Amino acid sequence: MIKRADKLTTGIVPNLKGGKGSIESKSFLTEEEMHGKGRLFGKSLLKPGVSIGLHQHEGDCETYYILAGEGTFNDNGEISTVKAGDLLYTDNGKSHSIENTGTCDLEFIALIIYA
Repeated sequence: MIKRADKLTTGIVPNLKGGKGSIESKSFLTEEEMHGKGRLFGKSLLKPGVSIGLHQHEGDCETYYILAGEGTFNDNGEISTVKAGDLLYTDNGKSHSIENTGTCDLEFIALIIYA
């Protein structure tokens, strides 16, 4: 199967998990295509000042791979600066948030799989 770029599902999500501003999302696979193993595989874009609010994962875990930009990542209460090339992992039962604190777009691949 090939999914052409212009056929991928895209959307704008305001105040995701109580965050600031609106994120741009692009879905690579549907839940059905993930065969019950996960619920999200896609790309997110946060403009400067935009964030995904602090939230806890229950029954799943999430990985971000930063493609471009930089930001601040709250990893279960520990705050760190992140940039392109960094991989961020939040396990089942743990919390995280991310904010674009840079001057360019923050882009990352997101994957949520069931625990």
